[in-house]
Amino acid sequence: MFIEIWQKIKSSPIIILIPVIFLVSLGMLSLYSIVMVQEQAPPNAFSKQSFFLIPSFIMLVTMTILSKRLIHKYIYVFYVLVIFAVLLPFFGDKVSGTYRWINFGLPFDLQPSEISKWIIVLVLARYLSDNNLKMNHFNSNIFPFIIALVPTIIVLNQPDLGTAFVMMAPIIPMLYWVGARPFHLFLLVAPLLSIISAFNVAVFYFWAFSLALIIYASKPKLVHGIGLYFSNIFLGLIFPLVWNSLRPYQQNRVLTFINPEIDPLGAGYHIIQSKTALGSGGLFGKGWGQGTQTHLKFLPVQESDFIVSAIGEEFGFIVLFLMISLFLWFIFKILRLALNASDRFSGLTLIGLSSIFMAHIFVNSAMASGLMPVKGLPLPFISYGGSFLVSSFMMLGLILNFGREDVY
Repeated sequence: MFIEIWQKIKSSPIIILIPVIFLVSLGMLSLYSIVMVQEQAPPNAFSKQSFFLIPSFIMLVTMTILSKRLIHKYIYVFYVLVIFAVLLPFFGDKVSGTYRWINFGLPFDLQPSEISKWIIVLVLARYLSDNNLKMNHFNSNIFPFIIALVPTIIVLNQPDLGTAFVMMAPIIPMLYWVGARPFHLFLLVAPLLSIISAFNVAVFYFWAFSLALIIYASKPKLVHGIGLYFSNIFLGLIFPLVWNSLRPYQQNRVLTFINPEIDPLGAGYHIIQSKTALGSGGLFGKGWGQGTQTHLKFLPVQESDFIVSAIGEEFGFIVLFLMISLFLWFIFKILRLALNASDRFSGLTLIGLSSIFMAHIFVNSAMASGLMPVKGLPLPFISYGGSFLVSSFMMLGLILNFGREDVY
């Protein structure tokens, strides 16, 4: 048995662990700087993250050696369980004004939505690999979309907009991977673009013109084309109703994304301080433990959401560039494994997992630099967060598992 386990580990693409080791080390170095200079006594972000590295490593090995056949067989059962899991926080107490965590009486809480992200990927991978779908038909895209949408709606109501976004991120890449028409994938995101463009009249007119050109170029039936066009325009026109249904803090995040200076001490504070920290770091940084924005606590949520800014202030643009390069290498390796996967189920799983990591990396980095609204998404392997760290290592284990050149 031990020989078989060792053979599985040995035949896994272990080279993908190299960037992860450097990224985890960078995260721990930054967290230690924060707690040391600020003289935070344990338990603190560094000590908790160190503790969670133990179950993370255990789950990494477990997911690496787990039978792909068993995962394929029982993933629908786990999908049902994860739906119940993301509902459980609603029966507990609010934490920071949200229903995201489950308290089991332990020194830490668990966030089930972190697990749901990659469970959705595995469910979509099985469904799309088991069913010989005619992807040139638009209807073939609807049920996979619903699979991801059900738990996403629950998480969105916790509310957790950032995680809900990541849960939907793998759908388009996975559908494209199995041969869905780009026009059909465009139709899936067109309603969202219609709503977003309604922020500005000029942008909405430009979107309406672009939408008409895209539909015309795709040459659908006349009735279908007209219906698609005017249904999307209608969504944009009723956007004020959608806007009024948002919570005040969500509205503030969008408004301060457009212009953070309108509320510099309120909703815009996070973005302004983050950009200040990044700018003050310059090319080579102020030095480890020397970040003023970080250690004087001007920079909020510096251990997780804005750890990029803390790293940029202390280590500079050079280290941030190396960090992004490691992430790109990591994603590139996953995509190479997907191209060379021994079966469709494995290839789809790898595409979905790479999409989750890419969504986290892009949103967190863009958020810290003021290119996107604040969504509260951590950075893989670097940000503080127990549930997210364990979940990231579980996804890493799945990548090692499904990246092997064997048939399940």
